[in-house]
Amino acid sequence: MILAIDLGGTEVKLGWADRQGNLYEKTSAGVAFDGYRTPIQQTVLREAERFLAETGKTPEGIAVSACGQVDPAAGIVIGTNGKIPGYEGVNLKALLEKAFGVPAHVLNDADAAVLGECFTGRARGLQDVLMVTLGTGVGGGVITGGRLLSGRRGIAGELGHFTLRADGPACPCGKRGCYESYASTTALVRKCEERSGRSGLNGKIIFSEIEQGNTVFREALTEWIGDIAAGLSGLVHLFNPEMVLIGGGVSRQEELLIRPLREAVLRECMPRFAEGLRIESAELGNDAGMIGAVRFWLDQEKA
Repeated sequence: MILAIDLGGTEVKLGWADRQGNLYEKTSAGVAFDGYRTPIQQTVLREAERFLAETGKTPEGIAVSACGQVDPAAGIVIGTNGKIPGYEGVNLKALLEKAFGVPAHVLNDADAAVLGECFTGRARGLQDVLMVTLGTGVGGGVITGGRLLSGRRGIAGELGHFTLRADGPACPCGKRGCYESYASTTALVRKCEERSGRSGLNGKIIFSEIEQGNTVFREALTEWIGDIAAGLSGLVHLFNPEMVLIGGGVSRQEELLIRPLREAVLRECMPRFAEGLRIESAELGNDAGMIGAVRFWLDQEKA
């Protein structure tokens, strides 16, 4: 069995996985409980040790999906935009291999998610897939010709950080008008709060109120979908995928989000790019990262 780990900015998820990508005995724990005064990598090691002791199993390997920019060849976190203190520069691969004595492989979480969807999820068997995850920011990954698009340092596919509007708001990455400033769930929340004068909103509240007839939120949603579609149609023209997958909690909103988004993207794409293009919600939810990390581990061990 393979120990699968999904390391995010707020929690770490762990589970056992077989070589077919099935997950068992999943658990999770917080990693920001003291404002990262306990280094995130220390928390991961502690929780992995606890999980192994509680389940009584020994792993043949460790597969990690990790937030941040990850050099997958070295297993090192090489970028975080300063969001997690003490995390940038950490060699997760070396730490885990030293602690547990088995091969470990580490991949960026967005890349792991699209690999997971191609392994056991909605895009199983497809060769050209684009995945965009809408959440606090915008993440993404690209499969082209059956292979993960990785780039020179293994960090290609930062789909949230191309410029959608040059005069747009400043982004933490240092640019202005980045796609995630318009397409993230955070952007929808900001629109709704500004227009309603309310605070403390989230995606769940917004969609619930739209279903109950809130026209202010409905208008904001329509504009937000337009912004998402504007970027997605450009990405479709760049990568010519068979399928575009939408991830994140809001992707469960088929009628309010996925259907109108599908219509908008297909309308904005050049005809030949739209032929046969499928735009769907991701299937694996919070398990996608762990399952994709297992796929990556298997591929690296076979290489």
